[in-house]
Amino acid sequence: MYTAKKLYDQFWKLWYWYVSRVDKNSEVTFMNYGFSNFEELDLSKEDEFNRYPIQLYYYIVCHLNIKGLDVLEVGSGRGGGAEYITRIFKPKSYKGVDLNGKAVKFCNNHYSHEGLSFSQANALNLPFQNNSFDVVINVESSHRYSNVNKFFSEVHRVLKPKGYFLFSDFRDDYLINRLHTQLSNSKMKIKKMEYITPSIINALERDHERRQLLIKRLAPLIFRSIAKEFSGIKGTRLYKSLKAGKLEYLYYVMQK
Repeated sequence: MYTAKKLYDQFWKLWYWYVSRVDKNSEVTFMNYGFSNFEELDLSKEDEFNRYPIQLYYYIVCHLNIKGLDVLEVGSGRGGGAEYITRIFKPKSYKGVDLNGKAVKFCNNHYSHEGLSFSQANALNLPFQNNSFDVVINVESSHRYSNVNKFFSEVHRVLKPKGYFLFSDFRDDYLINRLHTQLSNSKMKIKKMEYITPSIINALERDHERRQLLIKRLAPLIFRSIAKEFSGIKGTRLYKSLKAGKLEYLYYVMQK
């Protein structure tokens, strides 16, 4: 019998598979909920389409100078964030890993920046040597992991001494203390912690029409309810939970 989490994971895999088949124009390169506090951010015409998801990545990274550093993103999805950060912030290398092989294949076919690469890997068993990266990034992915403590342990292992872990995700309100304890026990120091829920909600509201149009264009009726829920548009259970304070979105900067 499926638990709610297993059913959610099956829906997520199905949505990835479907997007990989129908997104012929590579319109879906970001899958995060966005961030609203950088309206002054100067974007190219091409980037403007994904302004709010880009702003989330920008906010997560902009407090740290990553130029010339080795960066790992765990849960890189369809690679939009990895491509943007590589292009704008100029790390020495940027490796994106994701459990979904179709997403990895898409990224390797779609992006070609020097130093940017993608591979399939499990967040709980990262295929890298100890002390390999200056920065590890994880955006809106950890809530699906079966063992978050193991993931944090893997982040600590692959980070170089004094390296940084940039982490953002949402949790049910009653799980926030547990998340904070897990991070506090990870052998990494909490340098910054911030609730960014209002900026996530505002981004979902401002980005509502674009997300709606993408769903109508890419998803047939049978998939639309799933697509809407994953997109977090107004009226979905996720959006309502954020508005009601039942879900909180957090941002952490950790240092080994």
